Order: sequence, then structure tokens, then C-alpha cells
Amino acid sequence: MAEAILTATALQKCYCGQSSPAVNGLDLMLGKGELLALLGPNGAGKTTTLSLLSTLMRPDSGTLTIDGVDALKHAEQVRHLMGVVPQDLALYPTLTLHENLNFWGRLYGLRGRSLQQRVDECIQFTALEGVLSHRIDTFSGGMKRRANLAAGILHQPQILFLDEPTVGIDAQSRHLILTNLRQLNAQGMSMIYTSHYMEEVSQLCQRLVVMDEGVWVAEGSVEQLLAEHPDCDHLEELFLKLTGKQLRD
Repeated sequence: MAEAILTATALQKCYCGQSSPAVNGLDLMLGKGELLALLGPNGAGKTTTLSLLSTLMRPDSGTLTIDGVDALKHAEQVRHLMGVVPQDLALYPTLTLHENLNFWGRLYGLRGRSLQQRVDECIQFTALEGVLSHRIDTFSGGMKRRANLAAGILHQPQILFLDEPTVGIDAQSRHLILTNLRQLNAQGMSMIYTSHYMEEVSQLCQRLVVMDEGVWVAEGSVEQLLAEHPDCDHLEELFLKLTGKQLRD
């Protein structure tokens, strides 16, 4: 396995009023250049885990090391290494796409020609050239998701966290986003990816971690895990075997 760019040990997070932790003693490692899927049913703790790993939320206990730095003690030193594409759109709906990307680019520390060059590159990368001056609230669902990705990669992060980046969009936008992620990963960007689309995970990710009720359940490549469970023909069957068929509304 590649050298680790992110290592989390015994992460724990409990929300006030909950009887059990949302994340309960989770260990996780991301290799440099790896595309890792984090899978689990609704309420398994995936979004909380991404918030902890990206330093947006502080754990109650545990350790987090990013690129050799203690990220819990020195979060400001590592945040420039990370990009986040959240499940909820990280865009201002009444601003244009250009205004949004300029705003986020400045927060990342980009200025002047470097900022405009990155805005142009990300717009082309996500096929949004024709709507640069349009407000986000006029975009289709697929366009919003692609714009969300553009904002997350403006500063060329080393690690990209993606929380269901293709949920609820058309097949063409999904295809473009997945193609883009493969390209970014091939260029060396490390990623942690959550999705309920098992076909996406099978095609895209080199390794997966399954969690449920805040704890680690299984880990390995799709091929390895299916070999360990020969009664399962594909990833969806394996996922239901590991996490159960009970509805998680």
C-alpha cells in the first residue's frame, strides 16, 4: 500500500443528546494517490467522519495525522492541503458561478492572474463555460453538482473529500463527474468518496471501508471482499450482508 497521507486512529464523536457515538473508535488510513470509498447506510456516521477527517469538526477523542502533521493540534497547517465537496451545495445561490468561484478562490489564498487561471481551468474541466455569469439558483441539479466540484478543486488540493457528489443528477453529469475524478486521481490527488451507488464505487475506487453505527465493519478492495464472501455476487449484495436489509430512513 502507498505511503499514508492521512491516518486516523480511534476517532470518537458523540453528539449532545445521543445515546451512542456517531463515530465510535474508527481507524482509517488513506494512501497517497489512493481513491478510497467510505460506505455505510444512512446514519452510519459517514458525513461525521468526513467532517472529522477534514478538520471541520473536532473529535471527542482519537488522533488525526495529515501529511505528517498532527491535524488536531495544527489544523491551520493542513487545511490548504484539503478540498471538500459536501453533500449540501457549498455555493451561494443568488451569486453567479463566477462570483462564487472568485469568492472561494480568495478564501483559498488565490489572487489575481493565478485565481483567474484556476477559475478558467475549473470551468472548462466541469464543462460550465457557457454559464459563468449565471446565478447558481438557475442551474439544473447536474450543473450545481459540477459547480460544487469546481469550487472544491480550485486550489488543487492533495486530498479531496467527496460526500455523495453525484446524488440526484442526470446520467451525463454523473458520467462527467466520475470521469473528472478518475483524471484527478490519476494525476495523484488522494480522495475519500462516499456514495450509495455501488456501481460507481466498484468502477471508481481502489479500496473501500464499510462502517455502520459509527464503527468499522469491513475493509479491502471489492475483489478481496467478494472473495471473502463467496455467497455474494456483487458489491450491493455484500453491502446488504454486512449492514443488514433493515430500512434506515
